[in-house]
This record gives sequence, structure tokens and C-alpha cells, in this order.
Amino acid sequence: MKRPLKPEELKIWGLVAATVHPLAGRDAPKPARPQTLDAPALIAPQRAGDAAKALREGVDPIEPNRRHRISREREEIGGRLDLHGLTQERARAVLEDFLKRAHADGVRAVLIITGKGVQGDGVLRRRVPDWLGAPHLSHIVAGISEAHRRHGGAGALYVALKRRPRL
Repeated sequence: MKRPLKPEELKIWGLVAATVHPLAGRDAPKPARPQTLDAPALIAPQRAGDAAKALREGVDPIEPNRRHRISREREEIGGRLDLHGLTQERARAVLEDFLKRAHADGVRAVLIITGKGVQGDGVLRRRVPDWLGAPHLSHIVAGISEAHRRHGGAGALYVALKRRPRL
């Protein structure tokens, strides 16, 4: 005789069952989900073209024409910052410093290289868009978009900077 599942086992089973899909062409019934399950929403892997949509609401994507000019290097990429190997605290400090210096120098676009992480879900890749959307950088950052493949693709971001105010 089978024993009833414990609450923590039900939760784990619910998470596993939510990730299972029937094979194509099979008319298998979907497994019933336990009623007591409070499973968090699972995040589907992003396609390359969806990166701009997935970015934080606080930062707009770069306008398509400007992004095209940056990716083709018709608009100069004024600086590159590689955050590989840095801790989150150090990476955030270096990123903010870099952006403030670039903006002060009148640079209009920069490339931030975060890397993809081991399985495409690196910590810096996820966190950098949030940091760029911080209120204290809103006077600097005009928009962000995933970089073209030759500039790092999903492991890098174009950051469009606002013009400096005239004095």
C-alpha cells in the first residue's frame, strides 16, 4: 500500500510535474496538479530576440534605429567594460563609476560585457539591467539592449547614454 505524500514532497512533485510536457503526437492526459501547491512561476528560457522585452520596466530599450547604428558601429561605442570575474558588489560599483565617467566625457554609447553564466543564467547578466534602471542613474542611462553577436550577443549589453546638459 502506498503512503500519502508529505507536504514538502507534494511541493517538490508539483514543481517537477510542471516542467514535464508530453511528447509530440502523443495524446496523453495532463497530470493533475495538487490543490495545495503554491509553486512559484517558472521562468522559461529567453530567446535572443526577447531580451529587450525582458529588461526591467525602469529602463527603456534603445530605439531600433539607434541600436542598429550602434551594432554596425556607425554610432561609436565610446567604451567597453568587462565585468567577468567580479563579485556583485564590485561589479555594481565599477559599472556605476564607468557610466558616470563615460557620461562626463560625453560618450553616447557603451558596451557592458556581463557574460552568460554557466547555463545562460548568470548573476551579472540578470542583475545589470536592474542596476542600470536605478533612480540615481536615470539622468545618465537612455536605454539598454542586448548586443549584436559580434559584440557578445546575450552576454553583453549596449547602453545608450543621454546627452550631457549644456552649461
